[in-house]
Amino acid sequence: MTEKEKEDERIYNKFEQKDWNEIKSNDSWAVFKIMSEFVDGYEKLGRIGPCVSIFGSARTKPGDKNYLLAEEVAFKLTKSGFGVITGGGPGIMEAGNKGANKGNGVSVGLNIDLPFEQHNNPWIDKDKSLYFDYFFVRKVMFVKYSQGFIVMPGGFGTLDELFEAITLIQTKKIGRFPIVLVGTSYWSGLLDWIKERLLEDYKTISPEDLNLFRLVDTADEAVNHLNKFYEKYHLKPNF
Repeated sequence: MTEKEKEDERIYNKFEQKDWNEIKSNDSWAVFKIMSEFVDGYEKLGRIGPCVSIFGSARTKPGDKNYLLAEEVAFKLTKSGFGVITGGGPGIMEAGNKGANKGNGVSVGLNIDLPFEQHNNPWIDKDKSLYFDYFFVRKVMFVKYSQGFIVMPGGFGTLDELFEAITLIQTKKIGRFPIVLVGTSYWSGLLDWIKERLLEDYKTISPEDLNLFRLVDTADEAVNHLNKFYEKYHLKPNF
């Protein structure tokens, strides 16, 4: 079956009349699969210590300036005592795990089964590589086991992860962990839109919400922001 046929089948299936036993059976078994992913994630990640998640595009090539910058950020995070969590795939994720590995720090990969782009990178600790079918379970793991978020340039998935973290912090569902956006030239247009449309024109956010993230351009700025945040609490990770 081609990808087009698979996509068409998904659409048609939503309009098919199903009997109650079929619905109950399919949904019930899905619950067990979801539970197993949560249990596996909790068991493997529960003892990793303070970590920072690095988000960014799977399409970024080795040698690209953002790849090298993500690798540098991850390396310097490990030298500050943090472990690194990524989505486990290529691009920025690979760079993050590679930098953590070079720094002899914890290197975690939360891989997701996708039809393209995603494959496990070789820089993840063997006992800290997980695979997920469900995006929402994977995002829970990112948030639950991260003490900060570094967001590199990326696409829809990166934006999804960024706004998930911002929303949970804004609504006080998680602590106010630091969020660092890396790359003024990449993020400034989005931040201008947030300020002009969400804040000023439509008033759908509050002025203080703009303080939920920090915009930087260098690895030192990114890591220093995280370190200064935890210095206020007299906390040092993994020392």
